[in-house]
Amino acid sequence: MIDLRSDTVTRPSAGMLAAMTSAPLGDDVYGEDPTVNALEERVAGLLGHEAGLFTVTGSLANILGVRSLVPPGGEVLCEASAHIARAELGAHAAVSGVTTRTWSAPSGQIDLEQIRALIAPDLGPYFVVTSAVSVENTHNFGGGSIQHGYDVLADELDARGIPLHLDGARLWNAGVATGRPVASFASRAAAASVCLSKGLGAPVGSVLVGSVELIREARIWRKRLGAGWRQAGVLAAAGLYAVEHNVERLAEDHANARAIAEVLADAAPGSVKPDQVETNIVVADLAATGRTVAEVVAGARDAGVLIGGVGATQLRVVTHLDASAADCRTAAEILARLIG
Repeated sequence: MIDLRSDTVTRPSAGMLAAMTSAPLGDDVYGEDPTVNALEERVAGLLGHEAGLFTVTGSLANILGVRSLVPPGGEVLCEASAHIARAELGAHAAVSGVTTRTWSAPSGQIDLEQIRALIAPDLGPYFVVTSAVSVENTHNFGGGSIQHGYDVLADELDARGIPLHLDGARLWNAGVATGRPVASFASRAAAASVCLSKGLGAPVGSVLVGSVELIREARIWRKRLGAGWRQAGVLAAAGLYAVEHNVERLAEDHANARAIAEVLADAAPGSVKPDQVETNIVVADLAATGRTVAEVVAGARDAGVLIGGVGATQLRVVTHLDASAADCRTAAEILARLIG
């Protein structure tokens, strides 16, 4: 079975498993796990921040990051299909008392004019104040799109004194695709998170980065939410291995995604624009094909390919390190027959 539902489906490699079984361990709640400490220090350095915090999921990293920037009763602005608004089960409201307001843009992009219109100043004890703006880069439901207006927005927010939160679950992909150091993105944000268990292939974990003070507060909230852990170096070792070995190879995933998009575009013209596939996610619109998402997903499964759907008419295909170029060619041919 070729599984292209998500880049979260990867399995640890032999080298990663060896690193996990040989990692020195301690109690992370006491700050004594040397492998966790090494991972946090390494990722914070790569992202241009003072400190890091290893968390079990990207959602938790986002909850802690936003909570550290936005007080209860405050609001964070984000794009309407952003992960923090669409795929975290209302956690920011339920856990932190934080409200969200959104702008909507093609491929989940930054729209500076909409953001300017949404920002709510402090007008006294009647209105919610905008405490932060969150950007997802790359944008999951936007088809893995890179936020090309990111630096302009960061400059605008700096001038206004509003902190930027970066959901960088797939920031590694943005860095490889643009040739920019990931620090050039993450250092512009007051809090940023990156995932280790998507394109990098670790089994578990994300890292939140920020100032020493922000991470100290986030560490307290992590424990308060029951997410402190003990000998977590077993998992941190996988993250360290992933960061050292699996970043540059993301370019292969991007090339495979573009190749899939080209085959689908030939089979169903207009369903996808290959030149807009920037990283490892392909979203194909079936609206003009006469096929339903359910039909194509079921047909693909019967033929040995697992894919997902986004909404009523869109397929989502995600390439990753466990799907070879040959796997991706096979999958593309099967999907082309189903939608063509």
